[in-house]
Amino acid sequence: MKNLNLRIRLALMLFLEFAVWGAYLTSMGGYLAKAGMGEHIGWFYAVQGIVSLFMPALIGIVADRWIQAQRVLSISHIIAGAAMIAAGLYANQAGDAVQMAPLFTLYTLSVAFFMPTIGLSNSVGFNALTKAGMDTVKDFPPLRVFGTIGFICAMLTVDFTGLQHTPWQFVVSGGLSLVLALYALTMPKCPTSTAKGSNSLVDILGLRAFTLFKQKKMAIFFIFSMLLGVSLQITNGFANPFISAFESIEQYKDAFAAQHPNALISISQMSETLCILLIPFCMKRFGIKNVMLMSMFAWVFRFGFFGIGDPGFPGVTLFILSCIVYGVAFDFFNVSGALYVDTQTDPSIRSSAQGLFMIMTNGIGATIGTLSAQAIVNHFVYSQTEPLAQIAGWQTSWLTFASYALVVAVSFLIIFKDPRKEEAAKLAK
Repeated sequence: MKNLNLRIRLALMLFLEFAVWGAYLTSMGGYLAKAGMGEHIGWFYAVQGIVSLFMPALIGIVADRWIQAQRVLSISHIIAGAAMIAAGLYANQAGDAVQMAPLFTLYTLSVAFFMPTIGLSNSVGFNALTKAGMDTVKDFPPLRVFGTIGFICAMLTVDFTGLQHTPWQFVVSGGLSLVLALYALTMPKCPTSTAKGSNSLVDILGLRAFTLFKQKKMAIFFIFSMLLGVSLQITNGFANPFISAFESIEQYKDAFAAQHPNALISISQMSETLCILLIPFCMKRFGIKNVMLMSMFAWVFRFGFFGIGDPGFPGVTLFILSCIVYGVAFDFFNVSGALYVDTQTDPSIRSSAQGLFMIMTNGIGATIGTLSAQAIVNHFVYSQTEPLAQIAGWQTSWLTFASYALVVAVSFLIIFKDPRKEEAAKLAK
């Protein structure tokens, strides 16, 4: 196979990139709940959205203008890894007396430098493929699948080594960051920009894309992207502590799902790898509106199945179905949404438009979503002291999230116009 060595190198880079995230993203909520910080889970996930509003742009400017991207990737992972290891070691040393302030500060420093590396790793990969004369559109997606595989492997490792409810998951993540920091320096060199473009603050920060809000269809699309982005991090933050809570119920304490929630949740990422392959067909066959609707209704089922399932049999089948539909819920929204933005924007602001899409979804939407979800969980779950009452509170919370997703889906169905049908109507005239 052409450039097999390069493909292997890039696949390993992406594997490590997302393994760093997978080591804690789905299990951190379970640890925080057991450490007595269940009421603050939302902040740990919301801060990822908050730093995503500005850190990727700032780090991206450095990589574009002054320091080669593979070196910035390395530096970012050194800082992120060191801070995450420090967070894990502090929490382990503090034990039951762990405090929110120092743990959250170290964790925030880590994710502030990790979140930009997702885009940087893409840039390093695109550069390497282009230099090798390969087609990024054709050759990058199969490599990106190894990122999801890395995420899954890290999840399962943390689960089956018994670390998912301990602060050692942070140490594992930080250690993987440091490994990637060294490995990134072996990647092909990425050039810095020598072009003398606009030096205005608007252009430097990529704010020109906000002019897209002047177009009604794009304004509606971005607003709904934000509304759907509310759902993105809810299960990452609360699925693990929810499923783990069944351990306190005699009927479910020995159930595999209750003992190994990360293993169950990993089905979501497995589904994700398969659903990526369906997107080109579905986009061509059904159009952007129907694909987005599939995603929105999949979120309804994602939350709803959690609300009516349990770790026993046959209830666990509903948990499994929730994980299976996650692939449609996540990929059909993120990937198809990015493709729609790409086709609807001028090439001069295409990259900035993608940044705006990320801000609306993973920045504003996800931040609002996790903090709102935390308030709901605090009200229905952590206000209760009895295990059965807490489980009932969890179920009410999930059905509340499902109701929200349903309202967004129906509203989108009514308000958003399919651009394919609009173009067909114009041609008919």
